[in-house]
Amino acid sequence: MADKQISLPAKLINGGIAGLIGVTCVFPIDLAKTRLQNQQNGSRLYTSMSDCLIKTIRSEGYFGMYRGAAVNLTLVTPEKAIKLAANDFFRQHLSKDGKLTLVKEMLAGCGAGTCQVIVTTPMEMLKIQLQDAGRIGKTKRNTLFTAQRKLMPETVAAGTVETKSPTAMQLTRQLLREKGIAGLYKGLGATLLRDVPFSIIYFPLFANLNNLGKKDVDGPAPFYVSFISGCLAGSTAAVAVNPVDVIKTRLQSLNRASTEDTYSGVTDCIRKIMRNEGPSAFLKGAYCRALVIAPLFGIAQVIYFLGVGEFILSFMPKKHD
Repeated sequence: MADKQISLPAKLINGGIAGLIGVTCVFPIDLAKTRLQNQQNGSRLYTSMSDCLIKTIRSEGYFGMYRGAAVNLTLVTPEKAIKLAANDFFRQHLSKDGKLTLVKEMLAGCGAGTCQVIVTTPMEMLKIQLQDAGRIGKTKRNTLFTAQRKLMPETVAAGTVETKSPTAMQLTRQLLREKGIAGLYKGLGATLLRDVPFSIIYFPLFANLNNLGKKDVDGPAPFYVSFISGCLAGSTAAVAVNPVDVIKTRLQSLNRASTEDTYSGVTDCIRKIMRNEGPSAFLKGAYCRALVIAPLFGIAQVIYFLGVGEFILSFMPKKHD
C-alpha cells in the first residue's frame, strides 16, 4: 500500500485489522448497494441510498443494516492474507533486480485478484443472500398483501405475512446439499471480471497519484497524500467496474420476487438488463460502491501508516539461533 517496506506477517495483520474495521464502518452502505443493484423496475422499493437505509432501520431495526456482516468479518482476514501473499509471490517472480515495470505491477495485481476470488466468491455469495433477504421479504409481503386485500379487504391488515431470514450456516448447508461446492461459486466468472479489472485500474492509479505528492523522489509520500490517493484510486476503480458488480450481484442472488427476472449467465443477464431496464441500470449503486471502497482503502492507509502490525509483532518472542 504505502512506500515503506513491511514484512509479510505485518502486512497480513495490517490487512486483517483494516478489513475488520473497514467492513464494520461501511457495511450499511454496502447493504444499500446490494439492495439497490438487485431491485428491478417491477419491484422498486428504494429510491436512493438514504431511502434504503431509513426503510431498513424502520422495518428491520438498526442491526438489520448489518445483515451478512458476520460472513465478511469472518472471512475478510483470510481474503487479505491470500491477496497479499499472492501479490508478494507474483512481484517476486516478475521483478528484475528488485524493480518492476508498470505492466508487471498490473500483472502481479491481477494474479493476486485472481487468487483472492477463492475466498471472495463464496463470501459475497452468502453476504448477498443475507443482505437482500429483507428486500425480498418486503417485496413478497407487499405483493401478497395487495392480492389478499383485493380478495378480503375487510379482514386483511398490513404486516400479516412474515418471513424469517436464513442464517449463513443454513444457506451454506442448503447450497452444499443441493448444488455441492459449485453452489458457493455461482457468479465466479463475474467476480473475476470485476476483481481483476479493479486491480488493473487501482494499483497503477494509486502509484501514480501517490508519486505526484512525494516531496522527495526517493522518499515515501506523506501520509495524507497516500490516504487521499487510496481513496481516489479506490473510488475511481469501484465506479469503473460497477457494471460488472451489478451483473455479479444479480447472478449471485438466489431468491427473487415473482415479478423479477432470473438469469442463466453473464450474457443472459446483460441482455435482460439492457432490454428491461436500459443501460442506466448498470450504474445502480455506483455511488454507494464508491462510498464503500474509498473509506476501506483510506482506513487501510491509516493502519499501515500507524504500523499496527509491526507494533503487535514487536511483542512476539523472537527466535534466537
